[in-house]
Amino acid sequence: MHLIENSFFNKGAEKLYAGVAGNLIAFACKKSLELGFEGIVSFISKTRLIHYYEKTLGAKQFKGNYMFIDTPEAVTLIKKYFKDENKN
Repeated sequence: MHLIENSFFNKGAEKLYAGVAGNLIAFACKKSLELGFEGIVSFISKTRLIHYYEKTLGAKQFKGNYMFIDTPEAVTLIKKYFKDENKN
């Protein structure tokens, strides 16, 4: 992934929507899975967000600010954000 960002009005305590970043990342994981890449995505995190991504998304740090979301965590995110598509 390259540069996901919330709009200026959707940051901080007064943000308009919750879970936008998680939703965008879940979408990237879903596309990765559909394209045969097992849901795995990687990205470069801002230093201050590394712990947040580990805690909220299950992302793993592998070198400096480089992070990735592995298959089990990707599936968890997809199930969380795409509930309607999981019903068969």
